[in-house]
Amino acid sequence: MRPTFITIHSTDNRSRSADASNHALAMNKGLRGRHNRTGFLTWHFTVDDHSIYQTLPTNETGEHADYEGPGNRSSIGIEMCVNRGNDIASTVDRTAQLTARLMRQYDIPLDHVVPHMHWHMIRYKDGRDLGFKQCPRLLLDGGRLGPKWSAFIVKVSSYAR
Repeated sequence: MRPTFITIHSTDNRSRSADASNHALAMNKGLRGRHNRTGFLTWHFTVDDHSIYQTLPTNETGEHADYEGPGNRSSIGIEMCVNRGNDIASTVDRTAQLTARLMRQYDIPLDHVVPHMHWHMIRYKDGRDLGFKQCPRLLLDGGRLGPKWSAFIVKVSSYAR
């Protein structure tokens, strides 16, 4: 894969132990996915308030955005942890810094930094249209893009300079 997008996710896993380290370990052990090409969920980076783990090379296609669509085929997936005890503001800031660094590294424009809900999900096995997932819930306002997503993009832009 040659990445041309960066897709931002949030884990929606609020368990105290659901930090970046444990998500990375779970993915490496084989985190089961439903209805996707490989049968497993895979993404490139997991971020929490104190660490970043890379679990997939950025030139390898992940299974994080839209089954067999352009989201998986063209984007780097970043999962933000929302576990209990995690400083969410620090997680968002760390994610913005990582996103800016990846934008520079791969010459990805700011308008190609997208939320998971950007990608229309058509299930691989049966062609069923699953619509748009409301993710990253952490950066949505009432399930929609709004001030939280805009603030995140402003933060990414400030780090990308």
